Amino acid sequence: MEGEKEIHPVPSSMKANVWAHFGFYKSRGKELDVMFESHTAMNVNMMFHAVADEWNLTVADVVIVTDNAANMLAAVQLGNFTHIPCFAHTLDLAAQRALKLNTVSRLLGRIRRVTGFFHRSPIASHTLQEKQKLLQLPAHKLKTDVATRWNSAYEMVERFLEQQPAICAALLSPQVRKGGSSGDICTLTENDISTAEEMAKALKPLKEATNIMSEDSSPTLSVTAPLLAQLLHDTKASSAEDDAPLVQEIKVAIHEDLSKRYTSVQMKNSLLISSTLDPRFKALPFLSREEQQLIHGKVVTEAAALEKDVGPAAVGAENPDTTEEESPPAPKRASALVSLLGKTFTEVNVVPKTTSTKAEEELKKYLEAPPLSLAENPLQWWSSHEAAFPLLGKLAKRYLCIPGTSVAAERVFSTAGDIVTAQRSNLSPDHVDQLVFLQKNLKIVNDGDEPSSTA
Repeated sequence: MEGEKEIHPVPSSMKANVWAHFGFYKSRGKELDVMFESHTAMNVNMMFHAVADEWNLTVADVVIVTDNAANMLAAVQLGNFTHIPCFAHTLDLAAQRALKLNTVSRLLGRIRRVTGFFHRSPIASHTLQEKQKLLQLPAHKLKTDVATRWNSAYEMVERFLEQQPAICAALLSPQVRKGGSSGDICTLTENDISTAEEMAKALKPLKEATNIMSEDSSPTLSVTAPLLAQLLHDTKASSAEDDAPLVQEIKVAIHEDLSKRYTSVQMKNSLLISSTLDPRFKALPFLSREEQQLIHGKVVTEAAALEKDVGPAAVGAENPDTTEEESPPAPKRASALVSLLGKTFTEVNVVPKTTSTKAEEELKKYLEAPPLSLAENPLQWWSSHEAAFPLLGKLAKRYLCIPGTSVAAERVFSTAGDIVTAQRSNLSPDHVDQLVFLQKNLKIVNDGDEPSSTA
């Protein structure tokens, strides 16, 4: 079994989702554990250890990815686990802070009243559809935000702006006005529309970053540091001087919240080493030269420590033509050249390289290679180049398998909700665990990445 293993707890249901990785391809094993005890830090920590013991893992093998809940943070500290805060949740906290600004909050309230009216009134909803056809707008329904998902507020504003002409026409139509229920529903002023456009523009980078972190087919931990650095750069005061006052307010709120995240040395090192091992971000352009060298030194140190796991055969795997079955070459007969010049030109004994030297050479060669396009998958790149970088490849497996968010874990619980229906309410927790495991891993077997077996 290659790579690190992560435990993703979800506080609301307190189930643990464990991912076991076996290489660079579709290599996830998922398991659900239910926790019935009180969700105290001590009990959560005991659950972490119980799941790790079940998978025969040590504390050093486990990386905990959680939200920023106090009991989660305390549980991780009690167990001395490596902890990575969910970056999607971090983005949510920053966005929620921006949404609580007075101007933003009032505007969202006004838009929410309009969208809620169209959801409640069949006449208004039907009239809106007619106006959409007349104005040749997309036949999209209006959205209303949900308090627990900041991006729903962004999507509500975005959809409102898209359908603003149809909304205005529908509210002014005789059919809707005759109903009398729209008396207290007013269209937004031009100033309100401009404010909504500015707000959507300011929040769009967070929305895009959230979508990136929600990917399930490529590494997300390695993209966290570049995204965080870019967001901090784009929201700092000096870059917002030419923006509208509201946009400046939003950027300041986001910057102040993000700047206090991922401040521990352990978290920073984990993020930056992961980014270094991702061929898309290995240049680390957002760091100073001194910071880059420091991270490179940590990569070399950790890669060198892995040689005992890789073994000399794997380190010498750069020559694919060499196999263990080959017989040693027959000793060459002494030639005339050796007889004449052997005393002058003696054979030089090759001094074995240290593990640190091997790791340094691998890293130098890796950094000199062309960077991977942002549109490419780094896991496929490593699968093709693992033989050329055996030490770094082993280290990449340990880091790139760590997710930067618990989004995928949330999806597992959604899958469990689809399995445990009213008609299947008697399923035992063990059977639910097995069904979820099969549903999430059947594709691996079907694709031929894992040998099939019969149960």
